[in-house]
Amino acid sequence: MTSEQNEKQSLVGEEYEVEVGPVAHGGHCIARTAEGRVLFVRHTLPGEKVIAKVTEGDVDSRFLRADAITVLDPSKDRVEAPCPYAGPDKCGGCDWQHAKPGAQRRLKGEVIAEQLLRLAGLTPEQAGWDGTVMPAEGDKVPAGQVPQWRTRVQYAIDADGVAGLRKHRSHEIQPVDHCMIAAPGVTELGIEQQDWPQMATVEAIAATGSGDRQVVLTPRPGGRLPLVELDKPVSVLRVEEKDGGVHRVHGRPFVRERADGRTYRVGMGGFWQVHPQAADTLIKAVMQGLMPRKGEMALDLYCGVGIFAGALAERLGETGAVLGIESTKRAVEDARHNLADFPRVRIEQGKVEAILPKTGITECDLVVLDPPRAGAGKQTVRQVAGLTPRRIAYVACDPAALARDLGYFQEVGYKPRTLRAFDLFPMTHHVECVAILERVAKDA
Repeated sequence: MTSEQNEKQSLVGEEYEVEVGPVAHGGHCIARTAEGRVLFVRHTLPGEKVIAKVTEGDVDSRFLRADAITVLDPSKDRVEAPCPYAGPDKCGGCDWQHAKPGAQRRLKGEVIAEQLLRLAGLTPEQAGWDGTVMPAEGDKVPAGQVPQWRTRVQYAIDADGVAGLRKHRSHEIQPVDHCMIAAPGVTELGIEQQDWPQMATVEAIAATGSGDRQVVLTPRPGGRLPLVELDKPVSVLRVEEKDGGVHRVHGRPFVRERADGRTYRVGMGGFWQVHPQAADTLIKAVMQGLMPRKGEMALDLYCGVGIFAGALAERLGETGAVLGIESTKRAVEDARHNLADFPRVRIEQGKVEAILPKTGITECDLVVLDPPRAGAGKQTVRQVAGLTPRRIAYVACDPAALARDLGYFQEVGYKPRTLRAFDLFPMTHHVECVAILERVAKDA
């Protein structure tokens, strides 16, 4: 088939007038053309009538992706996006700037409910969930404003050295002079006002609970580091071209974060929850759900720098014990440093499914699972269930992965006792959930 024939089959740029249906996972809503084609439409809301312009797909695609470029009949939940860079063919970071905050949380709740039912066969009631998505403390702001919550922002740098943010599902860059959802500690660095010649990305990190600021530079192939002169004191790290490792240029190689009354070292641009209230919110939900008892044995799987392991150790006392497992070498080093004052905490490095069978542990009381976005998977679920913990806390940043794993847990005799959802990513489609699971009695 010729390239011309391929091009003719593309439907990119086609426009359809559609009635918008329900929200779907991923920051879009579902609509159908008059011919029955399925559209995943961004920048719209359920119940609206819009002109949708196709951004991806051809005549053979199972569905088409599209942007709502004209709103013919707006929803009562629609507002004008506060950010000038939000909208079709602009920054892809925020999915719901055009929706009222309460509507955003309702949409996220609808997505969670749909995923639970479709992938785990659970209604909200069966999952122990009241259907609400709770806002984080401090995120209720006046109309026209947005919460400034993002303590870590990765800027893409264009060929001219100008900082911006990527468009949705694209390598194209939208130059910005300010990101509205960036935390004040990120904004004060002034990344957008600087030139970044020969850089591919610049990540800005503003620690919560300390004044630590950090930038992580990724040069283009062969690129040389610029002289970094920002508006506030900052440490600088570099991502190496050869091995992808992160190395210190100057300043501390870590930032200090606070959670549950403790200070945690997070080195070399390592993972930490992005919302300033997230770590404390999730620790509280996990501990309330698990109800740790003195002397118990607990596992913290995918433990990162050890925030749940630390919270568990505090509550389990001198006779309790915690084993953490984490695959990232730097995070393991940080976790061991952060928890060095707990002699009965041990941190092992490696993949959970590989390390857990080698620990010699045959049973435990409590488990925290905080897997990456893809979820824990069937093998790990079966391994965890085989230890017969009395309670499991599953922390999830993706409702689909959560629902799939809850389905696997049901197969091995564990069901959710409670589920809570938190809006720790305002203006985006992302949502955080904490499910507490218990073993189902055999005669139940």
